[in-house]
Amino acid sequence: MGQRYDTIDGRIRTFIEQQPVFFTATAPLSGDGHVNLSPKGRKGTLAVLDERTLAYLDFGGSGAETIAHLREEGNGRITLMWCAFDGPPKILRVHGTGEPVFRDDPRWAGLIRHFGEADGPSARAVVVVRARRISDTCGFAVPFMDYQEERTQHAEYFGRKTDEQFRAYCEKKEHVGHSLDGLPALPLPVPPRTDVPEAR
Repeated sequence: MGQRYDTIDGRIRTFIEQQPVFFTATAPLSGDGHVNLSPKGRKGTLAVLDERTLAYLDFGGSGAETIAHLREEGNGRITLMWCAFDGPPKILRVHGTGEPVFRDDPRWAGLIRHFGEADGPSARAVVVVRARRISDTCGFAVPFMDYQEERTQHAEYFGRKTDEQFRAYCEKKEHVGHSLDGLPALPLPVPPRTDVPEAR
């Protein structure tokens, strides 16, 4: 039986922080626009900021559909979802509104500190999500799967690039400055970092 929660704390927060992967879903306001669903991984890239606010690191390497939908005037809708692939069955969703905070935003330095060693050269935004609805369902149809380890290719690939090279990479990549539907996405050129990530 599903249940709703007022806050992200206690066992709900613990469940979120224990999952190695989560999913984000967004859509443009246009009825014929592209709905976007993305898996998010990399340990340490999601943080619970308070009882109704989460944030996650947005990296380069893919398009920018989520950012575009969150930036669209009158939009900002986002759903985050976690599934229990081991232990008791559970699917947890946080419906809310999101905002991308870019590297030249005065809030960047304070937010990026929440991610410690997960921060890296390809971090291009912090997405802040404010929960409107927090609920779970049974998850009885979600299969058991064994978590083995983190993939390292993404961090290694971008770890070999300077910030200037990363910014040039973003400018050349399709559907980064604009979404599939032509909505403004990542600001280009990507602003340089006003902070310096710790040496790895």
